[in-house]
Amino acid sequence: MEKNENGNDSRYYYLLEQLLLIMTKVKGFRLRELYDVLGELCRMFRISKGTVQFFQGLNHEMEDRGETFVCYDSGEGGEPVITVRIVTKVNAVVTGSVTMPDGAEPLSPEEYARVDLIIKTVLSFVSRVRLQSVVEMLSFHDEKGFPNTRCLMQYLQKTNEDKALGGKAALHFNLRHFSLVNQEFGEQAGDIAMRSFYEELKELTGREGAVCRLGGDNFVAVCGQERLAEVLDFLKGTPVHYDTVTGRRVKVSASTGVYLIPADFIMQNPGEIMDKIIAASRAARSGVKERVVYYDDALQARRERFMRIQQRFPEALRNEEYHVYYQPKIDLQTGTLAGAEALCRWVRGEEIIAPNDFIPTLEMSTEICKLDFYMLDHVCRDIRRWLDEGRDVVRISVNLSRRHIMDFDLLQNIIEIIDKHAVPHQYIEIELTETTTDVEFRALKRLVTGLQAAGIFASVDDFGVGYSSLNLIREIPWNVLKIDRSFLPDKQDEPDSSRSVMFRYVTAMAKELGLACIAEGVETQSQVELLQESNCVLAQGYFFDRPLQTAEFEERLSGRCYQIV
Repeated sequence: MEKNENGNDSRYYYLLEQLLLIMTKVKGFRLRELYDVLGELCRMFRISKGTVQFFQGLNHEMEDRGETFVCYDSGEGGEPVITVRIVTKVNAVVTGSVTMPDGAEPLSPEEYARVDLIIKTVLSFVSRVRLQSVVEMLSFHDEKGFPNTRCLMQYLQKTNEDKALGGKAALHFNLRHFSLVNQEFGEQAGDIAMRSFYEELKELTGREGAVCRLGGDNFVAVCGQERLAEVLDFLKGTPVHYDTVTGRRVKVSASTGVYLIPADFIMQNPGEIMDKIIAASRAARSGVKERVVYYDDALQARRERFMRIQQRFPEALRNEEYHVYYQPKIDLQTGTLAGAEALCRWVRGEEIIAPNDFIPTLEMSTEICKLDFYMLDHVCRDIRRWLDEGRDVVRISVNLSRRHIMDFDLLQNIIEIIDKHAVPHQYIEIELTETTTDVEFRALKRLVTGLQAAGIFASVDDFGVGYSSLNLIREIPWNVLKIDRSFLPDKQDEPDSSRSVMFRYVTAMAKELGLACIAEGVETQSQVELLQESNCVLAQGYFFDRPLQTAEFEERLSGRCYQIV
């Protein structure tokens, strides 16, 4: 008996040594070898099953979302006799348990200690290996499991080292209005739709390509140019599943910037590619029709102008190079001046830079917010001077970019600027555009309600060109409905044309809701007559006046009447 025990001791120490050698191998680790040794140890101690579970965090353990490894299973069943749980410094959890079959001889104290040691050794190994793989996974994947920016950089550098970047196509794309998918079907459905979209696109780019998520609904893809047409066709719009049970689908499309990498291209740094595709993608997003834009010399020139505008903006703001121009709003019943819209012009030396040449650039960052507050401040300064001079003052509308909408202190900032100049609130109107997300919608409603309470007018700008205009005027307490020029019929439209009918109904609806209705972009006598027939009382456009410098507009305040008919 003693000899047998000594023989078991020798075998135990030999197997333990083999276990440690396998677990500490730097190269050539084989899982089969590990299972073989563990299986022999389990049989030695009459163990019928050995199980290890790994959880990335305590919350995963609570939700039973972990990985299970069965190290050995004889199929005899039984009850657990030892369970060990280890929590790592980063709150990962590893548990191990062993089962003995019914009727087996219980473990002696010495055997219990040895089995306990084996379990803890295995758990230490599993936690180290799994955490290493988790860290690697998290380093190159985002919280949703998509390859991230670091993964993209690694791909570009490796492909460049292999001299294989030349001749490929790089794309930066943004999923259009994807927030509406989350809003309509829920975030879980949105995640499924995005994953479906990614998997199908990854298949199209091929083994030599890459698809990585930069964040939100922004992605970068690289593929061979021979695959580009198929990839772009997919990005223009494709149905993907958002419900794996019912098979329901939603159409997802993207605005895409493309850079055709020259055949002899050698990358010095990833920015050489990223800057180009992001610039092209921005152009695609701001375009009305084109959803795919290729990077070329013309786009490079636009990008350089974009950078110059951004660089010059702080100095231009300090030097007050941005001037307020006022475009009159006319009462069509009396021909009198009923108000004006404050419009920005950039006067740099002898040059007047039109808004379309700098506003879209500033709207790509929060710089536009600084300009908006600057404009409001200068309008209030002018109104205060007009009041002090005894002029007949009209209400002035000031545009605020959508960039402001998530600023919780926006209402307070607006009121502080107005009150700084002691301007009565009824002389200010804030023009706002509609929003596309539920969160922005609630913020917009909170802002407009606050403006109303403060006695400041609020108007919805560009009505008729968005996605949720009817809901916008039903839920939010506006004062003014401003109809976009694209909604306004012209002389070529028959009275029963869809645009004419819709215009009449919109103006009638505004009147029923107690909203003032103003049409912008009025340029012809026939349009004026149509407005009068539709009971749209206010109008703005070149038929009456272009945007005027302050001195010219002050002349209009003197009481000039406009010729209506």
